[in-house]
Amino acid sequence: MTALQEMKEQGKVRWIGISATQPHLETYISWRVFDCLQIPYSALERQHEELIQAASDSGAGVIVRGGVARGEPGAGLGNEERWAIWEAAGLDDLLEEGETRTGFLLRFTNAHPGLNTNIVGTMNVDHLKENVAAACWPLSDDTYAEAKRRLDGVPTDH
Repeated sequence: MTALQEMKEQGKVRWIGISATQPHLETYISWRVFDCLQIPYSALERQHEELIQAASDSGAGVIVRGGVARGEPGAGLGNEERWAIWEAAGLDDLLEEGETRTGFLLRFTNAHPGLNTNIVGTMNVDHLKENVAAACWPLSDDTYAEAKRRLDGVPTDH
């Protein structure tokens, strides 16, 4: 870390970032030396939800990865176990007309107030178009809160 800070002071690097998860993420945030942190997060994997806000509140930029939980099983690479949380929370009831689960999940992830940007990868042009449309269609505060309320009610063994 000292070497990175020296390189930044010398102008050899502009920003210092790290990709991290628990249990170390909280420590990295407390150091207040990283300009940005890349953190996994989606409605189906919320264990870093509060730490994302803590990172943002510390002044660091927050890059989310995994925001669509690798996509729906069959359409993407997401696994059945992870997506069982969707079913248990009854999130289909919150979909807008014509909206896919993946589109909603992206909108949910983007609604986190501490997020600065979201990495979403795809090899499918139709999925890319859907992702762009979802990114341009904000999730309402009420729907975000209701989704979180429902997800909070899902047992943690899912």
